[in-house]
Amino acid sequence: MAPNVYVWAGLPDTPELKIEAASRRLPSAAVYSGLTAAWLHGLDVAAPEPIEVTIPRSIGISARAGIVVRRAALSPKEVVSIRGRRITNILRTLSDVSVRLSVTEAVVVTDMALRTRLAKLEDLKVMCARRARCFGVASLRRVVGFAEPAAESPMESRLRMLLVLGGLPRPQAQVSIHDAKGLFLGRLDLFYPSHRLALEYDGSTHRTSLVEDNRRQNRLVAAGIRLLRFTAGDVLHTPDSVTTQVRG
Repeated sequence: MAPNVYVWAGLPDTPELKIEAASRRLPSAAVYSGLTAAWLHGLDVAAPEPIEVTIPRSIGISARAGIVVRRAALSPKEVVSIRGRRITNILRTLSDVSVRLSVTEAVVVTDMALRTRLAKLEDLKVMCARRARCFGVASLRRVVGFAEPAAESPMESRLRMLLVLGGLPRPQAQVSIHDAKGLFLGRLDLFYPSHRLALEYDGSTHRTSLVEDNRRQNRLVAAGIRLLRFTAGDVLHTPDSVTTQVRG
């Protein structure tokens, strides 16, 4: 796996195995950070490759294949132990991610942390205030301003960010709709209440629940809700078409 690091060939090449191999090539002061820390926290991000660590500036190490080494001072409160690994706590992890990813992808990760209650929006806002003069705080503040605890999927977050970065108002997330008698009609991914316009992301689960989704859509339309549905292909490959349809 690396110079002087060996593993039985029959073991599967998993992220855990790569992290274990990295641990044997790093100083004890190294702390897993960035997306590697996000993955170790249990967030639904891609398996870390390359692996990212942060070490004190005073420690000199040579380059490590497959490892990104960052140098920064971490306070003891910013380091936790998970799965036997020293990693940045969730707030520091989200702060680092906000600097290193695009604003949309940083919001996706932050939404996940908020939805799973690994982090609280109030704590992120407090951190922004405390780090007012620190590097990267402007990026963090922007991400926190866009973050949405109610978001239920990465693609829903990407759809919301596509709209707001495209100059459209921010829609409400995960809105329950009832008819005049109080009967529950459905819950919407995104909603513009003043325009009675609902936006839905259709993922793989939509194909397995097509009949019920169609019934739900009919109930919403009958209640005067206009509905636009988008797929991952729409959001990732034809974003201008999405914003044009919503704006129209």
